[in-house]
Amino acid sequence: MVDVAAIFKAYDVRGVVPDQLDESVARATGAAFVEVLDVLASPGAVVVGYDMRPSSPGLAAAFAEGVTSTGADVIDIGLASTDQLYFASGRLQLPGAMFTASHNPAQYNGIKLCRVGAAPVGSDSGLREIADLVAKALTEGLADSAVPGKVTHKNLLTAYADHLHDLVDLSGIRPLKVVVDAGNGMGGHTVPAVFASGPVEIIPLYFELDGSFPNHEANPLDPKNLVDLQAKVREVGADLGLAFDGDADRCFVVDEKGDAISPSAITGAVAVRELAKHPGSAVIHNLITSKAVPELITEHGGTPVRARVGHSYIKQKMAETDAVFGGEHSAHYYFRDFWRADTGMLAALHVLAALGEQDKPASERFADYERYVASGELNNKVDDAAATVAAIEDTYGGRDGITVDHLDGLTVSAGQWWFNVRASNTEPLLRLNVEAEDRTTMERVRDEVLALITGASVEEN
Repeated sequence: MVDVAAIFKAYDVRGVVPDQLDESVARATGAAFVEVLDVLASPGAVVVGYDMRPSSPGLAAAFAEGVTSTGADVIDIGLASTDQLYFASGRLQLPGAMFTASHNPAQYNGIKLCRVGAAPVGSDSGLREIADLVAKALTEGLADSAVPGKVTHKNLLTAYADHLHDLVDLSGIRPLKVVVDAGNGMGGHTVPAVFASGPVEIIPLYFELDGSFPNHEANPLDPKNLVDLQAKVREVGADLGLAFDGDADRCFVVDEKGDAISPSAITGAVAVRELAKHPGSAVIHNLITSKAVPELITEHGGTPVRARVGHSYIKQKMAETDAVFGGEHSAHYYFRDFWRADTGMLAALHVLAALGEQDKPASERFADYERYVASGELNNKVDDAAATVAAIEDTYGGRDGITVDHLDGLTVSAGQWWFNVRASNTEPLLRLNVEAEDRTTMERVRDEVLALITGASVEEN
């Protein structure tokens, strides 16, 4: 029997195929999705897309069977990136389901669900109720409607590309040579459509759709997966390099030297561009983006709003504040003009526009947004996360000049540095992020906190 609780996470469904996630689970999830969101009442249909993993078409078809078994219809957009599915949900005003395991290894698959207009479905906004119904359906079976719904196929790739170009026009920039590493993921599907014409010459790496990931994992957050991109940028003398994750909703950037530009710097750069178009707007940043991000937002007349890590929290804050943009340290970028959904491709267009509108190389153009030194996210196994966090707070909480808060885990701040420790939702891990005004201070604070956590070796991701 499938352990439903193990695969229904805080924000999505994720598990090994077929041991944890199979077509029976997908079918039950489709039916439960209709019931929890009351799709039959309105709008009567669900849009479905899937990535290049071998199991994705079958899982998506089974989900569609579950949806149509209730009498609701399905709009099948076929192969898609996650942000393409969000575009479809927004453009068609339908709830949606995207079959992908994002950056996870080949044996995994999953489902990202959204409401009408790409609004999130998480554990606090329907996913827990869906999981309960799935568990019930797997033991008791599904009750089919007397009149099943129908499946209609619709290609929205060109419309997706056109919408992005309506938001960021590259026609006036100088010619750019850009290496793109799709990691055998869905960037190989969307990038050719988005850059079919214009002043950007694309040098493709690993554009073949292959869910076995024969070249490297489609997880650019891990530095080892950027090595090929960095080498190719230097080899061909490119102006920039872009790397997408498996479902192409996240985008990572390297400059003309092959050096990574941090997602915090990209958040700052895009925030400045959006504030130029929408003066005085709010901009959301999660609490482990660089301190430079709220500084830049304030300097350019915006209102920085700090949020917990995770797309459901970012999107909620965007809705509450009518924020124009939101960014996370993990290279998720959210846009009000894109139904508050995350899209790495739109962020990439902003980066290319910012570079191509002037003559400086990328290393100089984005240097102003890299003000501090960060550790990156350090993951450490612990037996008791709560007790460890409490011990860290006891150590730092009483010191002069130190402030602490608990918006998401524990954040400890001083004038020249800050750090955050958060427990993983799914693993016995503490995630540590440290930032300081100089490398010596960052390394000192990092090592102090690591000693309190485990005193053991560090696994860096």
